[in-house]
Amino acid sequence: MTDITAAGSDWDRQLADGFAVLLGRPIEAFDAGAVYAAEVDGNLLAETGFRQEPAWVRPAALRGEESVPGLWVYDAGRELPRFDAARSLFDFPAGAPGRDALPTAFLAAVGAACFRPSLIRGADLAPLVEEHGVDLADPACRGAWSVYFARLVSDGTLFGALVAALQTGRGPAELLEFEFEPEEEVEESWRAGLAGVAHPGLRHHLGFFCTEGESGLMPVDRGSTGHRLDGDGCAGVMGWEDGYGQLEVNVVRLSKQVAGPHR
Repeated sequence: MTDITAAGSDWDRQLADGFAVLLGRPIEAFDAGAVYAAEVDGNLLAETGFRQEPAWVRPAALRGEESVPGLWVYDAGRELPRFDAARSLFDFPAGAPGRDALPTAFLAAVGAACFRPSLIRGADLAPLVEEHGVDLADPACRGAWSVYFARLVSDGTLFGALVAALQTGRGPAELLEFEFEPEEEVEESWRAGLAGVAHPGLRHHLGFFCTEGESGLMPVDRGSTGHRLDGDGCAGVMGWEDGYGQLEVNVVRLSKQVAGPHR
């Protein structure tokens, strides 16, 4: 897989250089042949019921033919982020409420398709839903499943994952006007690096992810702190979270086992 910046525009290059400030090294220093994903996590997903939103289990979404409209991750966002159900991970925990409403044969098939106990890729779930005629959006099934790894739509490159995670868009007009005071709220250790970002709008946008977590988000080195998919061969690249436990946004390098066939 070739990184998108290899043949990208001048603006892509500016984005990539800005991302390098947050990563601490250039995008080109990372494995361009790996698959990268952006996910949204945190208490917000549970409190809003988004992990069990019926749109996740629409057959077309599980097949990857349509995206899942998300929830407002950033107050300054202009549109809802889109999630990729086919490449997200679903959890079917044993003993969960709602399991009794599902056919035994379906649950057995799900268990056989899990890459580890209770976890299955949406794309692997899709044919089982259709084969067994199951409607996972039925209220009787509520609690039987939830989204474990809510993956944003992206192209599998590190550049694409960062665009999705940080919602920069692909042009200057798509940058978000976050309401915070960068001169006061950007943490001291990030100021010199951000000063090298020439475009003021991009510098402001990226600065939102370099705060102490009150108005903006604070960076977390997932390579050091770890990620819950580490045991499956994945590796956290970088993350950002608020100071209240409500929101986490992570970029993760996926193992082949978790990524599944690239499409």
